[in-house]
Amino acid sequence: MNLDLNTIWFILVGALFTGYALLDGFDLGIGALHLFTKDDNERRVMLNSIGPVWDGNEVWLVTGGGALFAAFPNVYATVFSGFYLALMLLLAALIFRAVAIEFRSKQPMRWWRQMWDIGFSAGSVLSGLLLGVALGNIAWGIPIDERGEFAGTFLGLLKPYPLLVGVTTVALFMMHGAIYGTMKTEGALHDKLRAWARRCIIFFVICAVTLTMATLLYVPHLSARVREYPELFSIALLNMLAIANIPREFHHGRDWRAFLSSCAAIASLMALFAVDIFPNLVYSLPNPDNSLTVYNAASSPKTLGIMLIIACIGVPVVIAYTFSIYWIFRGKVKLDRMSY
Repeated sequence: MNLDLNTIWFILVGALFTGYALLDGFDLGIGALHLFTKDDNERRVMLNSIGPVWDGNEVWLVTGGGALFAAFPNVYATVFSGFYLALMLLLAALIFRAVAIEFRSKQPMRWWRQMWDIGFSAGSVLSGLLLGVALGNIAWGIPIDERGEFAGTFLGLLKPYPLLVGVTTVALFMMHGAIYGTMKTEGALHDKLRAWARRCIIFFVICAVTLTMATLLYVPHLSARVREYPELFSIALLNMLAIANIPREFHHGRDWRAFLSSCAAIASLMALFAVDIFPNLVYSLPNPDNSLTVYNAASSPKTLGIMLIIACIGVPVVIAYTFSIYWIFRGKVKLDRMSY
C-alpha cells in the first residue's frame, strides 16, 4: 500500500467512520434496548446516559460524509444516488430519534412518553440496520455502469448478505450499548443491563460467526488481499481476540475493560473491511472494471493536499472536544430537574 495522498484520505475517511461507529454505536444500542424496561425512571436514566454526548457523537458521521464528499466526490455521488431511498430513511430515523430524545420528557402524559419511546427505539434499530445494509452492499458489490453511475434498483440492494450485515450491526451496537449502560447506571437498572448485555454478547457472537462463514463462502473477493498478504491475518486475529475478551472481562465485572474490548472489536472489524476492499471504495458487480477506487474517484492532488492541511487542524480539535465531554460527564447517571 503506497502512502500517497489518495491512500491517506482513504485512511482518514475510514478513521472518521470508525469513530462514528465507536461512539454513536452505543447510542444506537441504548436506543435499541430502551423499550426492554417499562419503568419511566429507568428509561430516563438510559436516555441521560447518552444525553450529554449523543449529538457530539453524530458529528463524526457528518464529518465523515463531508470528507468523503470532498476527497472522493464520485463515490459520494454514486452512493447517494444509488442508495437514495435508504439514505433518506436513515436520515429520517436519525432525525426522529433526536427529536424523541428532546421531546420525550416535555410532557408527563403516559401516552406522550410512550409514543416518543417507541420512536426513539425504532429510529435507533432502523439506523443501525440501514448502516449495516449499506456496508454490506459495498462489500458485496453493486452494479455500476461504465460512467460510474449506479445501475441497479432499491430492491436489488436487499440481498441476503447485506441484510445479514445489517442484523449483525444491530447486534453489535446492542452489545456495545448494553456494556456502556452498565458503566453508567446503578441499582436495579444496572442489574438488568448486565443481564441484557450477556444475551446481546451471545446474539452478536452468533451473528459474527454466521457472517464470517457467509463472507468466506459467498464473497471471496473480500478475503483475497489477506490471502495475498498473510501478515494481514493479524488484524483478523486481533478482532477475534477482542471479541473473545468481551465476555471474559464482563464476567469478572470489569465493565470498562469489556467496553474497551468492544471498541477494539469494532475498530478491528472496520480495519479488516478497509484492508479487504482497498483500493476500491465501491466494488462493482458484475463488472469489477467499473469499480470506483481511491484513484479514479478522487479529487485533484491539489485539493487533497489543501484539505489534508485543514484536516490536520480540525480533526485534533474534534478529538479534544470529544475527550473533554466524556471526561466532564464521567461517572454514574444522576437525574435532576435538568435531565431528559
